[in-house]
Amino acid sequence: MKKSLLAGLVLVTSLATSLTHADDAALIAETKKTALGIPPKLLEMVREEMDKGGFHGAIAACNDKAPKMAAAASQQTGWAIRRVSLKNRNPKAVPDAWEKTVLEDFDRRQAAGEDPATLEKVEIIAEGDKRTLRYMKALPTQKLCVSCHGTEDQLKPEVKAKLTELYPKDLATGYKEGQIRGALTVKRPL
Repeated sequence: MKKSLLAGLVLVTSLATSLTHADDAALIAETKKTALGIPPKLLEMVREEMDKGGFHGAIAACNDKAPKMAAAASQQTGWAIRRVSLKNRNPKAVPDAWEKTVLEDFDRRQAAGEDPATLEKVEIIAEGDKRTLRYMKALPTQKLCVSCHGTEDQLKPEVKAKLTELYPKDLATGYKEGQIRGALTVKRPL
């Protein structure tokens, strides 16, 4: 009788663990699908603004519209969604401790030869008595991005002037195409 009770308990525990992993996998898939829809929309918005008004329009749009896009996604989902960087342009884009560790790991992995477009991290962590899903996806610098985030010799004087006006403490230059510019990050309460 003890053996059958023990076997039953092991089976129930095993089923509960399997259900939790399946539930977690579904949450992760949903989170990634929502988050990964944002960067292409942002790039499209920047392209449209550049077509309309050149770099001035694109910089202004990134300053105003990009944070609003993340805020709208956050409001719609109830999750905290934003972009962060080790070299931030927007003072609100400073990573928290978990995000900083992940960004540093992304940089090490890219330096070791991994493709930055494939770098992501997902973890379900305990915060007190609550579980939180943390997700980050590296954002490699696109060809379009170096016009405003590139090396000193790539930045036109009018771009430098607009960046200085909008971001007096800008750290987000000096990038080459393909380097990790930052990451999209999601903090989802479970």
